[in-house]
Amino acid sequence: MTTTFSTTDVLDRVRALGTYLDEQADLADELGRLPDETAQRLREAGVMRMLQPHDYAGYQCSPPEWFDAIFEVGRHSGAVTWVCGVVGVHPFELALGTRRLQDEIWGEDPDVWIASPYAPFGRARPVEGGFRFSGRWPWSTGTYHCDWSVLGGLITDEEGKALPHDVGTRHFFLPKSDYTTLPDEWRMSGLAGTGSYDVVVDDVFIPDYRVIDPRELESGAAAERAGRSDAALYRFPFNLMFAGTIAAGALSIARGGLEAFVNYSRTRQTRMNHVVSMDPHQLATLGAAAADIDAGVVQFRRDIESVWALVEVGQPIPVDLKIEVRRNQVRAVQRAISAIDELMRHAGGAAMSRDNPLQRFWRDAHTGAGHGANVAETQYTAYGLNLFGHPLPPGYRI
Repeated sequence: MTTTFSTTDVLDRVRALGTYLDEQADLADELGRLPDETAQRLREAGVMRMLQPHDYAGYQCSPPEWFDAIFEVGRHSGAVTWVCGVVGVHPFELALGTRRLQDEIWGEDPDVWIASPYAPFGRARPVEGGFRFSGRWPWSTGTYHCDWSVLGGLITDEEGKALPHDVGTRHFFLPKSDYTTLPDEWRMSGLAGTGSYDVVVDDVFIPDYRVIDPRELESGAAAERAGRSDAALYRFPFNLMFAGTIAAGALSIARGGLEAFVNYSRTRQTRMNHVVSMDPHQLATLGAAAADIDAGVVQFRRDIESVWALVEVGQPIPVDLKIEVRRNQVRAVQRAISAIDELMRHAGGAAMSRDNPLQRFWRDAHTGAGHGANVAETQYTAYGLNLFGHPLPPGYRI
């Protein structure tokens, strides 16, 4: 099945959702998940199928187009952009899995949503034809509206001991009937509306065809095996797609906070009756914050376009470039968080009111920045080691 819509149509529909997403953001926080109507509108917009292959009713868009959608949604709702990013990036990986798995998930319904996380908290004991799999994972973003999950785990040896992360990590795809979720464990102040419940798996059989080795995602072997190496999208580095989506989510939320600060400041007056929109100290803070956030977005887009240009013409991506892109992404997130902190510091106590969108963006941005993919020290260390010709840490994903 081939989609009849273009990626431009999807981006237009995403932009058209802006006002609605503004209005539903507080409700998502109250529910602890996306409202059902919001999930349905996202399905209708097609954003979750942007990275899905044409032969399964997807748009198979370019990475720059994908990140444009994430940046657009983040202007309105942190929860929605996080769910769109995390859930929406999984079709990229599924497209690199076995055709049997793709048929099983997308064959009857191309709008199936897939949750995660990739953290290897599961343990997989090899058996004939697959694995016996168990584990518990916190923070499974968007799982309430998902029918499948892809969960990280470590293969064990004959004695039940987990293999090292760099060789033993696998991604396991499971239907919802094979796991349980624990919504009561989701009690967060930031990104509260994502419905990132705990997931529990208890000794479930996973057939081999539902398992992906992340090393093959990174090497390109998975794309070859899936018969998708001719499609430029699926040659794009997996880690830059996934980790980049996490960084773009945090950046876009901070950008939404910047817009919320501007809107709040249009009519605000201080206790001394100073008009904030004319106050030089407030304007200086705004200018610096806008410059830092926008610089991060510009650099992010430039880096993605540089990698994509090489991918499109079939050139390999140098390790140096991959590491520099990740270094730049985490630095951009750090600058954006510092910027929104400064905005909050100058916004006055009323900005912490639950009725003020600024505080929600601030909480969501900090929570998104705490994701493992946004931990700056890991990327800075990798950059330094590579610069001086030292080996990268075991398990570091390039």
